[in-house]
Amino acid sequence: MAAPILSYEGLGLVQGSGWLFRDLDIYVGARDRLALIGRNGAGKTTLLKLLAGRIDADKGKRTIVPGTHVVLLEQEPDLSAFDTLMDFAIAGDDAPAEHDVAAIADQLGIDMSREAASASGGERRRAAIARALAQNPDVLLLDEPTNHLDLAAIDWLEGWLARYTGAFVAISHDRTFLTRLTRQTLWLDRGGIRRKEIGFGGFDAWMEAVYAEEARAAEKLDAKLKLEAHWLQRGVTARRRRNQGRLEKLMEMRATRAAMIGGPGVAKLGLANDDVRSKSVIVADHVSKSFGDRTIIKDFTFRVQRGDRIGIVGANGAGKSTLLKLLTGEIQPDAGKVTLAPTLDGIVIDQQRSLLSPDKTVRDILADGGDWVEVRGVKKHIQGYLKDFLFDPGVVEASVGALSGGERSRLLLAREFARESNLLVLDEPTNDLDLETLDLLQEVIADYAGTVLLVSHDRDFLDRTVTVTLGLDGSGRVDIVAGGYADWEAKRVKPHAAKARKSPLPLAGGVGGGPVAERRKKLTYKDQRDYDLLPTRIEAIEKEMAAIESELSDGNLFTRDNARFNALTGSLDTLRAEKAAAEDRWLDLAEAVEALG
Repeated sequence: MAAPILSYEGLGLVQGSGWLFRDLDIYVGARDRLALIGRNGAGKTTLLKLLAGRIDADKGKRTIVPGTHVVLLEQEPDLSAFDTLMDFAIAGDDAPAEHDVAAIADQLGIDMSREAASASGGERRRAAIARALAQNPDVLLLDEPTNHLDLAAIDWLEGWLARYTGAFVAISHDRTFLTRLTRQTLWLDRGGIRRKEIGFGGFDAWMEAVYAEEARAAEKLDAKLKLEAHWLQRGVTARRRRNQGRLEKLMEMRATRAAMIGGPGVAKLGLANDDVRSKSVIVADHVSKSFGDRTIIKDFTFRVQRGDRIGIVGANGAGKSTLLKLLTGEIQPDAGKVTLAPTLDGIVIDQQRSLLSPDKTVRDILADGGDWVEVRGVKKHIQGYLKDFLFDPGVVEASVGALSGGERSRLLLAREFARESNLLVLDEPTNDLDLETLDLLQEVIADYAGTVLLVSHDRDFLDRTVTVTLGLDGSGRVDIVAGGYADWEAKRVKPHAAKARKSPLPLAGGVGGGPVAERRKKLTYKDQRDYDLLPTRIEAIEKEMAAIESELSDGNLFTRDNARFNALTGSLDTLRAEKAAAEDRWLDLAEAVEALG
């Protein structure tokens, strides 16, 4: 890495009666791809604003190379002063040109003439992204960039950032997003910051190593510190180890469910089987739903079994909410029938987080002002229950209004999960949650005895949580796939793959295909060889990358041997490009093999 283009030395900021953080040293290189990790309330968003120069620190020196353009993509930009989304995007001294914004907005599928006041969360997020990217930044600071985006928009943004030649720092709860894009990690933890030259994919192992070392150090201190270290370990390392067992159980549940499901979109659930019938809690029988001339759901048949974890995915507007409302009986189908078990008792946690009064205390919300919480028929002391949801027990008298957005979300989860129920409906539950809370939510869902219906764009969360994925493509068709998002993505029919089935495959050397009778019946020798050998090559590249990232994890390498550091980072860039090209080539060949039958 070359010399930093943006840095802060001895950074400190006072918040309330004490320091939010103090004596932080942070630097951003010209091509850095940094994941900024930390619990809700640790100060991640504040740190981005300090790096952007939006607010001043109480201590420390900010240094920026002259001419460096820093752009902040805020999590909740204020659009109240603007008539349209385009008015917002081209406002300010550093506003981008309207045609640059329009070009990016077109790729994101957003109408910038839309009134700002009536725009949805997803439209506002796209408009903010178009404004930020059109400014051609040298350093891009991203605060939860995937919030409110659908899967297609997330894929587009990942592709743009993969090609981006500047530096970025990203806060995100989307593990897949961070794993695919980042190369370095900043960990904001208990008022301090650590940096490691590894992408987010190596963060969990690094964090556990740090906490294990702290636990060993705590054993030499007094009993109080031992207790705190034990709680820390229980909240992180032990939870992750328990989750391995839960993931194994999830795989078993998926395998059982796969035996009941045919190909994508076709359910063969043994309707005459009494055992299957007795376990069914929601039955959709040839259900269709339209709004005007548009068909949202077409001839959908499916049985939700007791204990299922159902994930619903698709682009914004594809019909996810409609399908969820049909399955829960909130709306009725135009054709077909949805039958709900009479014993169903559900709770709904939506993305509005509208159920909490800001003037009430945590004690009021959880225990109606008392000391005990009724958790599914079992009494727990409120302070112990707060620990289960990663709260400091001292927060019991805090007002809801004083909590961060993520903490309010966690409090809502704690309250709702305490209720007796056998159906849990979650609409985008991962917004505003930090990574540790996402781990907790996965654990609570895994332990939940009832059935779960989950709408989410968080790919990693779906992969770790659901047994069946219902995928909507916007045409009315619903694909039914045993497994999570990755399983749906692997099995769904891609438009270009369908096109390949209908057209002649090109011959080697770029020569066009001939008449139908002369179409190629098999891969060329070179294509077949690539198809067979590329998986091994991709695995070898990944091992080379892991070795380089391990050497780069030495925090002193940059100062000790700058030439070696630069050579390694250059090699890593080359390997990433080679891996991407190899993966694209193999995917094209795999689709060709599928088209050839």
